[in-house]
Amino acid sequence: MPFSLPLSMAIYFTIWFTVLFAVLPFGVRSQHEAGEIVSGTEPGAPVAPRLLVKGLWTTLISAVVFAGLMIFAHYAQG
Repeated sequence: MPFSLPLSMAIYFTIWFTVLFAVLPFGVRSQHEAGEIVSGTEPGAPVAPRLLVKGLWTTLISAVVFAGLMIFAHYAQG
């Protein structure tokens, strides 16, 4: 393993949060776009954010990116 366990965990969580912010806007429809504005809420609020699905996609994508980084670091060490 090219990095220590704490450093690997820090790298993974950094990748995870970066990917999360990239994945969050996918498939989001606002209340205004859907025409279903709930009284007292912001019209730009999402109708169904599907956070569990986005969390699963984020974890999958992050694992692939992290594995690629570990493979690269392993072979770059020599």
